[in-house]
This record gives sequence, C-alpha cells and structure tokens, in this order.
Amino acid sequence: MIKVSIVVPVHNAGDYIERCAPSLLHQSIGRDAYEIIYVDDGSTDDSAARLDQLAARHPHVRVVRQENSGWPGKPRNVGVRTARGEYVQFVDQDDELTPEALERLHRLATRNASDIVLGKVVGTIQGPSSLFRRTVEHCTVEDTPLIESLTPHKMFRRAFLLDEEITFPEGPVRLEDQLFMARAYVRAKRVSILGDPCYVWNRRDDGGNTSSRATTPETYYGHLRTVVEAIKEGTEPGPLQDHLLRRSYRVELLRPVSEPRILKRTGSSRERYFDVVRRMALDCYPPGVRDGLPAITRLRAHLLEEGNLESLVELARRAQGIRPQVTVDDIRRCDDRLVITTTIGMLRSDGEPLTLVERYGRLLLDPDLLADIKGAEDWEVPHPLGDARGELLVHDVARNLWWYPDTDLAARTQPLGNGRHRVILTGETTIDPLTLAGGTEMPPGTHLVWASAQLLGVGRRAPLTGTPSCPAPFTAGTPPRLVHPAWGGPSGQLSLSVGHPGHISVPHRLFLHATAPPGVRRAARTVLRRLPKDVRGQVRTLARRADPWTAARRD
Repeated sequence: MIKVSIVVPVHNAGDYIERCAPSLLHQSIGRDAYEIIYVDDGSTDDSAARLDQLAARHPHVRVVRQENSGWPGKPRNVGVRTARGEYVQFVDQDDELTPEALERLHRLATRNASDIVLGKVVGTIQGPSSLFRRTVEHCTVEDTPLIESLTPHKMFRRAFLLDEEITFPEGPVRLEDQLFMARAYVRAKRVSILGDPCYVWNRRDDGGNTSSRATTPETYYGHLRTVVEAIKEGTEPGPLQDHLLRRSYRVELLRPVSEPRILKRTGSSRERYFDVVRRMALDCYPPGVRDGLPAITRLRAHLLEEGNLESLVELARRAQGIRPQVTVDDIRRCDDRLVITTTIGMLRSDGEPLTLVERYGRLLLDPDLLADIKGAEDWEVPHPLGDARGELLVHDVARNLWWYPDTDLAARTQPLGNGRHRVILTGETTIDPLTLAGGTEMPPGTHLVWASAQLLGVGRRAPLTGTPSCPAPFTAGTPPRLVHPAWGGPSGQLSLSVGHPGHISVPHRLFLHATAPPGVRRAARTVLRRLPKDVRGQVRTLARRADPWTAARRD
C-alpha cells in the first residue's frame, strides 16, 4: 500500500533536481510506502534526461511529461490525479524534505483522520512562525490561525482534494497557492500541525524562485480578488469570514502603502499602487474586516479608503522609526531551566514611549506620533490590548531553526502620568534545554535569544539584551550536557551555548561543583585526583579566583 505520493512540478530545474532528490529518495517511511511523481512541464533544458536517470535507478520514482503550461498549477493537478497514495505531499523542485518528514506527517494524519497536515517549514526563505510552536493533533480554520500559512507545501488527503474538487488554477496565475489553500482550509474538517521541521524552503542561488517573478499591480491584485471571492464563497458573512479576509487586507493590501515600500516608490509608481489597492479595499472588504485591525493598521486602512496618500506616506516615515524596548527584569536558573522575566514596549524614533492619551474617557493614539497628519487627528483606540502579543524565541544558529519556549507574557496598559499610558507585555519565559527543540533536547551549538512583539499594530523583533548577571553554567540531562548562558556579541545578546552530552571539561566541572548534583560533584573530584599535583593546584586556584562566566569563556 502506498501511503504518500510526493508531487514535484518541474520546469528547467537543471541541477536542482539532484540537489532536491536525495531528501526525497531516502525517506524513513520506507520505499515501499511512498512514491515520487515528477511532472515535467515541458522543460527545454536537460531536466527530462535527469529525471529519466532517477526513475531508472529508483523504482519508487515516476516521471510524467506534458506540454508547457507556464506555471506549477497544472503539473500539481496532474500529479494529484496520477497519485496512488492515500496522502499527497507537494514539494517544489528546488526544496527538500527532512529525513523523517513523510513518516511523521503521515502518522499524525492517520491518527487524526486529517484532511491537511502542516509540517514546520525551515530554510533560507522561511523565518520564524508561531503557528508551529507546538504539535497540534487536530484543529480547523475557525480555532487556529491557519490562514497565516498559505503555501501548499503540505500533506493533503488525496480523497479530500478529489471529493471537494480542490485544484490549482492552471496557467500563469499569480497567488495560485493562496487560492488553493483558501479553498482547502474552509472545507477541511480536521487539520493537524507538526511542530518538527519537515519542509526545507530554499532560496535559489540564481533568484529563480517562482514567487520572484515580476508582475503589475493590476494583475497581482486582480488575482487577489479571486482569493477574496473564494473565501467569501466558502464562508458565511460574519466574524469567521472577517477574520480570514483580514489577513489579505493586512498583508497584501496594505503592504504597498506601508513602510518600507511606500517610501521606496515615488511619483506615478506610488500613485498607481495606491489607486489599485484603494479600489480593491472599497470594493471587496466588509467593514468588519477593518474594524478588527489593531490601532495603527486600522489607521492605515482609514487613510487608504479616504484617499489620503500623503498622510499614508508621512505615517510610514514616522512608524518606520518605532522600535522595541525590551527590558530583562530578571534571569535565573530554576530546576535546570532558565526563567527570564521581561517587559516589552515600543519607543518612537525620538526615544519616547509610544503612548495612548486619555481624553474625555477615550484612549487616543499618540498625538506626538500623529501630529499634523491629515485624517489621523484624535484617532481612537477602543481595544488597546486586543491584538497585543509577544514572546521570546530561541534561534539555533547552525541549523537556522527557531524554537518557542513556554512564554507567559500578559498585555497591560502602564500609566505614565498626565493621562498618558503605554501598552506593554510583561511576564516570564521558561527555557527548558531538555524539551525546547520540539519536545526534545537542544542540540549542541550556539542558540540566540530574541524578543518579538506586536503592539498597537507595530510588529518588531530584537535581540534580547540586558544587564542582570547570568546564572552560572549548569548541566542538564543524562548524560549531562553543559548549558552556558551568557551575554555577548556586538549587541550583548543572550546566548545559550549547549555542549555535547557527557563532554564537560575540567574547569567547567570545577565551576559546576558547588551547585551540581552529587553525581557530578563526585565526577569532578575524581578528575581532580587524577591530575598531576602541580596542575591540580593551578586548576583549584583558577576555580577560586575566576567567576564562572569568565572562566567558561576562557575554556
């Protein structure tokens, strides 16, 4: 029985075929359990020959050929119709899968009878996404922000796609991925999310990814209208529909009238984009979509629909200078975990807090930020905490993976006097070295800690820096591995250096001696007794005189 069919659309892929193929050919699920279907969309280079060689060497590889259609949609549809697997996994010709991706995704899918399974995406294009914070057994678009992930590099139950007649548009259609996913999400009864890395999304060396192809605003937003209509067709008017449409309004529609793009374009180009997106904003989106946006985003929408282009430009100039203010109030070790207490707010470009001002029982957006911007006067913020959220993230530098520790940051307004307030996030984050990496131990290497926040419609990410003393290096796990927290680098960012299991040097053992469990203390004494007498004395002197952070760095 074939459990999964991998469908790969191919057009003039060249040597990217060989770069991608190894990750597909040797999946842990076993060759008898899956197949790879390459659909050659009329390639004119040597892709056909390369694919024939793969199929000749590997029985679980099949090649389908067709005339050029100009886009990945038709090859993917052909792949689904040709597939023999219970589930279909889409992969682009220049991307990869992690070794156990199919096995883990299929296990999660069958356990929950899922229509769609999202696997964590990593690679040179993908940044951190909180959607993959944890594995989710089953959810729907109604209770989880699935709409934030609109690429099709996921696993789908083949019968679901066929029964619901969910296909990609064929030919040169922009946003074909979004249209496909919008139709799939609103029809899926059970969706699962795997928090482990599955899909490696690579940026091509030659910049030849499909998404990089140029287009006109009229064409692009014409296709976006089709996506909006698909969401409307699949949902009833109301809160769910507004929520799903809000993503395209916020991300696609407001992008050309927000920083940095509106500041880079000038003259007729800026006006052209403004006219196109304004017309769509007025035509396609119910009022509930705009009403649910956070303060500054909602102000942009208001200025757009009122036709205030110059006000949008000035707002973008001022908003571009807003930066996060992250304060580390405390950092301590608790049961071989790091507990970090932080406060996050936003500062204007002049270094003053981004504020709310209370007037006659209403909260108004920072008058200093909005001074002399036509149409932005007395902009009310009725729900200042409604979209406020934030977290700390840990970046595994060597593997370019992002992990989300357990975070309990609560939003509140902080009085500043004279009727002024600021919105802040404050609370604790616990970093557990034994479970952080998707429920498993952090791998050896350097891991940097970042702070991310969304406040009043401003999203920012910054390195976590601070002044409190870091806890001494400590061990975690069995066999023990050294975890070394420290401030460092040009910005003084918090990093966690994680050692290999069981590899703890003599100086580190000494510095760990006072706080380590009895077994580790006994090991340190054993190592000391085996050293020559003169060396033993030098090490003991070092341990007495140097603080743990300095000695650990020197080691």
